[in-house]
Amino acid sequence: MRFGLPSLFPKPDRDRAGDAPLFTAQDFGTQFGLLPREKIELMVRRKMIRGVEEIEEAQLQPASLDLRLGARAYRVRASFLPGRTQTVEARLDTLVGADDAISLEGRGAVLERGCVYIIPLLEHLDLPESICGIANPKSSTGRLDIFTRLTTDGSDVFDRVARGYQGPLYAEVAPRSFSVRVQKGAKLNQLRFRRLNSQQLERTDFGLDEKELRSRHEAVPLVDRDVELRNNGLVLRVGLGAEPIDGIIGYRAQKHADILDVNRVGAYRMGDYWEPIHARPDKRLILDPDEFYILASREKLQIPPDLAAEMVPIDPAMGEFRVHYAGFFDPGFGAGPDGRPSARAVLEVRSYEVPFFLEDGQIIGRLVFEKMSEPPKVLYGADDRSNYQGQGLKLSKHFRME
Repeated sequence: MRFGLPSLFPKPDRDRAGDAPLFTAQDFGTQFGLLPREKIELMVRRKMIRGVEEIEEAQLQPASLDLRLGARAYRVRASFLPGRTQTVEARLDTLVGADDAISLEGRGAVLERGCVYIIPLLEHLDLPESICGIANPKSSTGRLDIFTRLTTDGSDVFDRVARGYQGPLYAEVAPRSFSVRVQKGAKLNQLRFRRLNSQQLERTDFGLDEKELRSRHEAVPLVDRDVELRNNGLVLRVGLGAEPIDGIIGYRAQKHADILDVNRVGAYRMGDYWEPIHARPDKRLILDPDEFYILASREKLQIPPDLAAEMVPIDPAMGEFRVHYAGFFDPGFGAGPDGRPSARAVLEVRSYEVPFFLEDGQIIGRLVFEKMSEPPKVLYGADDRSNYQGQGLKLSKHFRME
């Protein structure tokens, strides 16, 4: 095993049957759904989540775990999945040479725009049969147009960890707009954990249905206007009308910007990387092929404490663009001091092969809500690590507006 990652992780303690980590169902209570931070901490203590280096407190979010890049990266010709019978390591053995590792130690390395990299992560999982995982890029990763997906051994899909999975984790990283510098320990994607009951083991849809969503909205508003539902999700529309201050309704990434270090917060001038887009009288925007845009939803929204949400396509056949690179919304996101929705969804939009007219108020995505097994004790926005609480149109945390 050239890459040798599995040997970095000691085997966990096992029960007498030899086939499960030492934990009991009582550790997780009687509720099922997405696990809050407190249960993820428990998973760390029970060695269901382990790391080459100790799991950091800063990795723990209200409903997810931030994943860290390991010490090496491997540039590959194209994206791939290992399939159900192979490991990622075995596939890498056929694609890269023994001396092709790129060190991410120290100052790290530059990942070039337009290239694809496979990076073993510092985390390793040893899940029971009742827990699976769902991954997504972090918000800042999506806003930098760094296409990032999670890969596991024996899988034929991205961003999913099968229940009972035991093994390493890998990130596929493909910068699209900017070349970026990354170091070992950098956090580009995140992982949610879902606890299943015996009737849910083969289920694939866990979102609340439209009846329950409507009832929840009537009790505590999910958006700041009439709720619009479709396919068991809350419809979001793009906002292209003039903002009251400067009339900026979006940003377009510059083609030939400098290298950007993902660990440097507030270090870069917006104007060195982005072109502001001003509202037009007809409230339209033409998406140019192979351009990347930051836009915002027309609606303000909030996520109740006992729910989490994910942005998904409204219908893959509806448009000529991709949106929502980073789609997780944590419990508490957008909750205003008056109990009203306060934050817009920021949209990471990349056009496809032809120019496309985007209209103000056009449907651009939907939020699917899922129940937490229990509300996290600390909600999104409760500390200074919540960079996007109450946001309007906003670039990633790396940029200063000047």
